[in-house]
Amino acid sequence: MHEIFKKRHCVRKFQNKEIKKENLEEILNAANSAPSAGNLQARNILIIEDQKIKDRLVEASFNQNFVAEAPIVLVFFALPEKACKKYEDRGEKLFCIQDATISASFAWLQAVSVGLSACWVGGFDEESVKKVLDIKDNSKPIAIMPIGYEA
Repeated sequence: MHEIFKKRHCVRKFQNKEIKKENLEEILNAANSAPSAGNLQARNILIIEDQKIKDRLVEASFNQNFVAEAPIVLVFFALPEKACKKYEDRGEKLFCIQDATISASFAWLQAVSVGLSACWVGGFDEESVKKVLDIKDNSKPIAIMPIGYEA
C-alpha cells in the first residue's frame, strides 16, 4: 500500500487509450467495499464515458478541460436522505459525505494499483453537475474523478 500511496498524484493529462473493463470493475469493487456509516452506503457512483456528457462536465467544473480528456469519469454522490433515515441531521450533513469521499479515495487508490491515474475534482457547481447528469433528487455531488492513463 505504501508504494501505491507514493505513486498516487493528481493527473491532468490523459492518453487517448481505453480502460480495460476488468480494471474498471476492480475500481468499482474497491469503491463499493469502502466502509460507510451503519453500512448504509449512502453514496452513489455514476460512470461517465459519453464524450458529450464529459464535455458538459467540463463546463460544470469551471472549464477544467482535462475532465473530458479521460476515457472514464466517475462522479461520486452523497445520498443525504438515505443517511438521514438512520442518523438524522448528522447522517444528512456528515455521514453521507464521508461515505462518498471514502469511496472515492478507495477508487483512486485502486486505479493507481492497476496502472491508471486520476484527479480529484472538487471545483464544480453542484447544480450544474446535477443538471448535466439529469439528477433530480437531493443527491449531493461530492467529487468528479477523471481516470485514465497518464500522458
